[in-house]
Amino acid sequence: MTPSGHRKTTVATAIVLAIMTSALVAGSAGAQPYGGDRGGQHAGWGQDYGGAHQWRRGQQIGYNDWNGAQPVDYRSHHLRRPPSGYEWRESNGQYVMAAIATGVIASIILSHGR
Repeated sequence: MTPSGHRKTTVATAIVLAIMTSALVAGSAGAQPYGGDRGGQHAGWGQDYGGAHQWRRGQQIGYNDWNGAQPVDYRSHHLRRPPSGYEWRESNGQYVMAAIATGVIASIILSHGR
């Protein structure tokens, strides 16, 4: 092989390695642990805690926790009507009223004994 042919092969190999490395780095940058969908479809929602969490007003409920909570008819449970964009759900013995789009909690009432 001539020196110029060897140089072209080396440059081509370096380019291929650079492309492969950047693809691997980009792919691993998007990997996140469970409940960490911060840049995707559920961006802006809080952390998912599962069924045993006691929620607080102003806290942000996680997307999966919100979807796992049962929707509540506020009339039949004698709860106040939620403002537009909010909904009542029952989660771990609590009635939680939160923003449908973000999960920010506006009100909480214990559901035990109702």
